[in-house]
Amino acid sequence: MDFDFDADQLEFVAEVRAFLDEVRQWPDAADIMCPERESDSILADTPARKAFNKELAKRGYLGMSWPQEYGGQGRPGIYEYLLNEELSRVGAPLIGKGVGCVGQTIIRHGSDKLKQEFLPKILRAEVEFALGYSEPHAGSDLAALKLRAEREAGGWRINGQKMFTTSAHFADWYWLAARTDFDAPKHKGISVFLVPMDQPGITIHPIETMGEHVTNQVFIDDVFVEDAYLVGELNRGWTYICEALDYERFTFYTFSPLEEKLFALRDLLRTAQRDGAPVIAEPHVRRRLAKLTAEVEMSKMLQRRVIYASSQGRVPSIEAAMCKLYSTSLHQRLADFALDSLGTEGLLHKDDAEAPAAGKWEWSYRATALDTIGAGTSEIQKNIIARRALELPLTY
Repeated sequence: MDFDFDADQLEFVAEVRAFLDEVRQWPDAADIMCPERESDSILADTPARKAFNKELAKRGYLGMSWPQEYGGQGRPGIYEYLLNEELSRVGAPLIGKGVGCVGQTIIRHGSDKLKQEFLPKILRAEVEFALGYSEPHAGSDLAALKLRAEREAGGWRINGQKMFTTSAHFADWYWLAARTDFDAPKHKGISVFLVPMDQPGITIHPIETMGEHVTNQVFIDDVFVEDAYLVGELNRGWTYICEALDYERFTFYTFSPLEEKLFALRDLLRTAQRDGAPVIAEPHVRRRLAKLTAEVEMSKMLQRRVIYASSQGRVPSIEAAMCKLYSTSLHQRLADFALDSLGTEGLLHKDDAEAPAAGKWEWSYRATALDTIGAGTSEIQKNIIARRALELPLTY
């Protein structure tokens, strides 16, 4: 495996960094670039961040890997990865679900109508999506979902509930998984629909998590969806969901935020004092920091394996599972180490003027737990690795 980037790719990274330097001069740059938001930093959930995505579109950064026949550039997916790395490094919104799991699935499986209606809007950053997967009793076991889509003339009548839907409070369209065959095995009777979020019968209740990330509970009562908004083939939704989740794990869990956290923590420990000496001078702190530095490099290599597998034309499900499992746990270990090293002052909330690093690490401690759940829990990633890589049998 060659983990080095070629000259064209490095030139692209320099181009993106120059663009981000321009953005730093915008009046609302502080809203666009805010890595302290942790998992929320990937979202285009404010007017300024939506305007930023429109600028990405104008500069040709959206849909770079899409085929040219759909308005893309036909470039290798590595360029989208490199773009997301630079965006996530500064806490700017990523290129998003529309370009990624939604757009890619429509390209591969969607009807001509869906392609014509949605792909141009995605490329112009004119539409935001929410993924309607998890339910109160179908989270890690997503195939157990019970949202019902029942056939009637011209379409489907949908009833049920979704849980933990990120982006529902500002999205335009719902990428919604529903059960359409109630007698089939649970993995076989699922379909995916596109539903307007402002359609009557959809009720959204925001839920603020302990990391101050807003997710949502969504009630869907007697909502009608036309046949034209069924994505792909009837009862093939499970396949589309798995493809989309693999893409999400690949693109959303970038490496650069880990590296930036490590650098920030190292600099903080150099300046923080305990008993008149820098905290970093303590031998046990130096040992743990050295170990975490090696682990951050390991996370980088796991991400590179995902890229390599994708560049070979494979869906990197095993590699993405390994990367997500390791990197999200490492975010937690960094936050744990920060609080241990800073002592009681490290527990101060970001609203306290005396909080070290403006309370970044206390917030990170609360927020990083969420990343071990989103896009498939750590337990699910272990199951993927055990079954697909190690070929271990299922045990219950």
